[in-house]
Amino acid sequence: MAKNSKKTFYITTPIYYVNDMPHVGHAYTTIIADALSRHKKLAGYDVFFLTGTDEHGQKIEKAAAQKGMTPIELADQVVIRFKNLWKALNISYDYFIRTTQDFHEKGVQKIFGKLKEKGAIYKGVYKGWYCVSDENFLAEDIPEDSEGQKTCPDCGKKAGQVSEECYFFKLSAYQNKLLDFYTSHPTFVQPQSRMNEVVSFVRHGLKDLSITRTTVKWGIPVLDDPEHTIYVWFDALHNYLTGIGYDWDLASFEKFWPATVHLIGKDILRFHAIFWPAFLMAADFPLPETVYSHGWWLKDETKMSKSRGNVLDPNLILDVFGPDPLRYFLLREIPIGLDGNFSHEGFLHRVNSDLANDLGNLVQRTLTMIQNSFGGKIEKIAQERDIDKQLRLAFDSVKDKVFHFYEEYAINRALEEIWGYINQVNKYLAENEPWKLADDESQKENLGRILYQAEAALRGISFLIFPVMPESAQKIWDYLGKSTPIEKESYATLKFDGFALGQKTRKPKALFPRVKLKDFLAEEKSNTVQIAKEGHMDYITFDEFKKIDLRVGEIIKVEKVEGTRKLLKIDVNIGTETRQMISGIADEYKPEDLVGKKLVVIVNLKPAIIRGIESQAMLLAAEIDDKAIIPFFIEDVPAGAKVK
Repeated sequence: MAKNSKKTFYITTPIYYVNDMPHVGHAYTTIIADALSRHKKLAGYDVFFLTGTDEHGQKIEKAAAQKGMTPIELADQVVIRFKNLWKALNISYDYFIRTTQDFHEKGVQKIFGKLKEKGAIYKGVYKGWYCVSDENFLAEDIPEDSEGQKTCPDCGKKAGQVSEECYFFKLSAYQNKLLDFYTSHPTFVQPQSRMNEVVSFVRHGLKDLSITRTTVKWGIPVLDDPEHTIYVWFDALHNYLTGIGYDWDLASFEKFWPATVHLIGKDILRFHAIFWPAFLMAADFPLPETVYSHGWWLKDETKMSKSRGNVLDPNLILDVFGPDPLRYFLLREIPIGLDGNFSHEGFLHRVNSDLANDLGNLVQRTLTMIQNSFGGKIEKIAQERDIDKQLRLAFDSVKDKVFHFYEEYAINRALEEIWGYINQVNKYLAENEPWKLADDESQKENLGRILYQAEAALRGISFLIFPVMPESAQKIWDYLGKSTPIEKESYATLKFDGFALGQKTRKPKALFPRVKLKDFLAEEKSNTVQIAKEGHMDYITFDEFKKIDLRVGEIIKVEKVEGTRKLLKIDVNIGTETRQMISGIADEYKPEDLVGKKLVVIVNLKPAIIRGIESQAMLLAAEIDDKAIIPFFIEDVPAGAKVK
């Protein structure tokens, strides 16, 4: 309650491990957090949104060694990919923390020392089974298999036995304190079913927790005992304190702590709902208000993970659709607490039906009619009729419901309400048939009233969808002639009839071009073809290599593919003819800088349809830090020359 009275909202995502590339599962958590933080800003809250990367531990050591890199080199490389993805998804975080930052390491060491002084940490010897993949010690009650080994219940990988000196945290001393806290704070873990899981686990008994290692060197050392490295989960969880200013920005820390909500996946619930509050209790910090555990996005009915080979790269979707369709689909399709199964068919249905047909068509026909009949500016309208009043009052009701659902983290329900209202506006236009009044001068003010109601409704709709689809919402806002950003508006000030007459609107462009499933699948396949796969090499014979027709190509024309962020359509002369190809290199190269350049292209790949355009060749480029670097010819070589 104190948090609301201060009008502050502090939301966090987990910090993501840098031994993996970002995928839709990572994007889902971060998009939820972004939508909630945007909503809270519109509601008048002072918001702090923290995300970042977890860069210590045995997994990072091993992954870096396999690549012939140091751990920090690997971390630096992967961090760029996370930051680039968040930028492409319009993620508006306030701070991106890395656990290798100096202030974080010092903060963790300070808290560790404090707990050690209080007697909450002691030295002992640990013997047991340890899962490297999850950086976690297995419970003793997990049975051994016929070969005398234990399998991690979370990731399904074999664990190894370890015996080493370590420091322990007295987790057992906090069993009753935790149970008392859960009783007095029944909404601490959400949804409720997850709270039941946590309470059941704690009631079965807690054992002291090993929180240092001597066999892992890539981590934060214990200050007065540097042979010991602080266990990665103890290290990582404290980012929620250091990221908001603990031990380096007291004003920020006092303003925003305790956190309003830690948003996490259900696989790390135990760490956040049991270990984390116990650490905070021991160090005398106030506890966060809520740990909200969302479900997983599945692919082929299993959790997405690199080890299973079923991750879905969001960049493939972003290249075709931009950020908002993906944001909308992930937040509309399922309630936050449940699992969802990603399918291309389901995604495209949402894009083509909800976005292109329902919202996109409403924007297009409303603003086009205003352009054609009023030159973009309605100045006189007829008196409000009952049917007009119903549309106005319906918006007030929808706004209240949407606000409530956002507050309850029921984003899918908020979107259902908004789309119900979009359908009501479409029905209003269908019943009033403004297109039949357009040529009758005596009906000008009646036509003006109908189209005014529609544009006022669109203004309200753009505001309500802004937390989920900020780019599209701002475009609609701009088409309506609003000169200020949506963030300058608020739930308290937004009124249906606050849309002023005489507002000069602009001619719209299609917000959500329709895409056919076969075209989308073809593009995804063409973008995911790899000869060298991470972790191993697929060898081909020389005869197989000779089948690849490599030629010198001269670029003669380049233009951006409309409605995409990265795609360019390139006309290239290969000596005997001109081919067109689609390539996702717009972030690195401007069209005018490519014309006249010569490069290597593959000319005998099967053509692919990409964004409705046939791609008849493929250029070769190096990939460095997720950026395409094209090797151009410096010498004067003729177009069409064979490359061997």
